[in-house]
Amino acid sequence: MAAGVGVGLAGMGGAAAVAAPATQAGRPVPPGLISIQLYTLRSIMRGDGVDATLASLANYGFTKVELAGLYGRTAEAMRSTLDSLGIKPSSSHDGISATPAALETKIANAVTLGQTHINVPYLVSSSKSDWERWADQMNAEASVARESGLKYGYHNHAHEFTTDLGGGLTPWEIFTSRLDPKLVHLEVDLYWAVAGGIGVGAADPVGFAIDTILQAPQKVLQYHVKDRAVAGDFADLGTGTINFARIFRAHTPKEYIVENDQPDVTPLQTAEVGYNYLRTLRF
Repeated sequence: MAAGVGVGLAGMGGAAAVAAPATQAGRPVPPGLISIQLYTLRSIMRGDGVDATLASLANYGFTKVELAGLYGRTAEAMRSTLDSLGIKPSSSHDGISATPAALETKIANAVTLGQTHINVPYLVSSSKSDWERWADQMNAEASVARESGLKYGYHNHAHEFTTDLGGGLTPWEIFTSRLDPKLVHLEVDLYWAVAGGIGVGAADPVGFAIDTILQAPQKVLQYHVKDRAVAGDFADLGTGTINFARIFRAHTPKEYIVENDQPDVTPLQTAEVGYNYLRTLRF
């Protein structure tokens, strides 16, 4: 998602500064593990554009999507459309629930859609107690979700790494120490993890992102694969600076989710470029 903190490029040097080109060596991303966050396509996911957009994704080769709302449809209607195109909504972005009834609805919709994951997309506060409370609530929600066969996760931005809650303590440290690894997984947004590294002055921001993934007690089941332009803007996959092959070699998730918060040309071009990039990258 687009929300988060903006950071400059200071400290982004060396091997992290230029993405390695795809080579013939190594393994590809299996097509069945490639997805796309529909937030990328939000500008055309309206009215008749919903069906047309999803049909285009199927034509590009996508068999999975991550939902960001239901675009005015019921869960049953969206499931019917996706089924007709051979697309599975493996995941969704749904905020932390305000009430038990909201949690029940969120889980019921996910089950109806046939999802396997639900993820909290964004939380922000400068209060330590807020992050502690949210972690505890996410553990409780995840326990309920598991009863319905759903994996429950959290999606990061950069501010979890750069916000000082007092004494140098960060939201990421609270979450990784407080979220129950048996209940909550991580959906690591690679753009924002690299941006977090830049924000804290890491000499190797891609290395910072890799350490973030490998050192977390929680399982990293999903990536948001989102590229970063030299100036720090979002970029279509393969046109920016992030060395994804290096990250994928360090850790392979269960799902690679294409995303660009602000598509370079059109959302559909971003989708097609992203799918083709992941299918041809070797790592």
